[in-house]
Amino acid sequence: MSRSTRFVIVGAGLAGAKAAETLRDNDFDGHIVLIGDEERLPYERPPLSKEFLAGKKSLPEFTVQPASWYRDHDVELMLGTEVTAIEPAKRAVTLPDGEALGYDKLLLATGSRARRPKLTGADAAGVHYLRTIEESEALDGLLRDGAALAVIGAGWIGLEVTASARERGVAVTVVDTAKTPLSAALGPEAGEIFAKLHREHGVNLLLDQTVDEITVADGVATGLRLGDGSQVEADAVLVAVGAAPNIEIAEAAGLALADGGVAVDASLRTSDPHIYAVGDIAAADNPVLGTRIRTEHWANALKQPAVAARNMLAKDDPPAVYDELPYFFTDQYDLGMEYVGHADAAARVIFRGDVAGREFTAFWLDAQNRVLAGMNVNIWAGLDDIKELVRSRRPVDPAELT
Repeated sequence: MSRSTRFVIVGAGLAGAKAAETLRDNDFDGHIVLIGDEERLPYERPPLSKEFLAGKKSLPEFTVQPASWYRDHDVELMLGTEVTAIEPAKRAVTLPDGEALGYDKLLLATGSRARRPKLTGADAAGVHYLRTIEESEALDGLLRDGAALAVIGAGWIGLEVTASARERGVAVTVVDTAKTPLSAALGPEAGEIFAKLHREHGVNLLLDQTVDEITVADGVATGLRLGDGSQVEADAVLVAVGAAPNIEIAEAAGLALADGGVAVDASLRTSDPHIYAVGDIAAADNPVLGTRIRTEHWANALKQPAVAARNMLAKDDPPAVYDELPYFFTDQYDLGMEYVGHADAAARVIFRGDVAGREFTAFWLDAQNRVLAGMNVNIWAGLDDIKELVRSRRPVDPAELT
């Protein structure tokens, strides 16, 4: 490709930065423009609710590359800049000042934002969301011994922040409409393990409960009023009810959508042959699972860009495909967990090991006893074996697993 070729990457997070790295590693000598709406250099997001709040990592430690890397590799950074539109017919993106920036290939890595429920008081001072380093810094300043935090949502973000807060002496109440935490992801049996974990660490876990409003006094959040009329008093409120993929500019440009995101094939190409999508927004055909899937996991942001970038460069014939299994992890108190695969929460789950001692493996099976997914808790070996079971798509004897 000529030096005049321009590849534009919209989204300056982990996925965008990794795409730029792959392009240069594959000898692309054209123009790379990396555009992001945050002022910060691209950084990873898992530490925002884990190590950063626990005081174990600082921002430079989870920044993808220092500023010098972008300079040395001739990657143009446009930070603090939000792309307002994509014009596929012109092969251009529109910048806030109205300028049209042309591209030969475009990669969308726009990620997600925190969902904001329609609750009275949701925009008051003292109400927090967690998606950016600034939001994590704001929470960090509140998590002091003796403070009280109310958390709406017993999902991954809510429970990880809860664990960090409890370890810093903060009283925490978690409210969720589900009967068990994480039930949408893991089902009730595995979710109950996390419920017990948090209750053992002093968390006031209020499940099967709704929040009617965030109470406010003098413009500052004071807690929650629940559906049963009871009150939760707090110095601050964290709203952690999931993420919303940033697909507005893709939708307005007429790109095909699916599963709440941008539809891409196994090569991560969208319905427009010059546009690719990765990360949280990518609803991708997965050749191993035999279905289209969109997940909001760090592993996608880390690994998908390498496939998309090679295909933008037309490096492979046939095109490279993204066939990794979904993967995510969590650290809460003394529990470390890795999960691989994809299973409906209603799938049958069986356990191997010491569940009470929180050192075990869980397997999710379909009706034919094929392993759909597996989870290791405080066991740091065997993940490759789980992957092999999932990939094989062959029935297993449940008794052998246990």
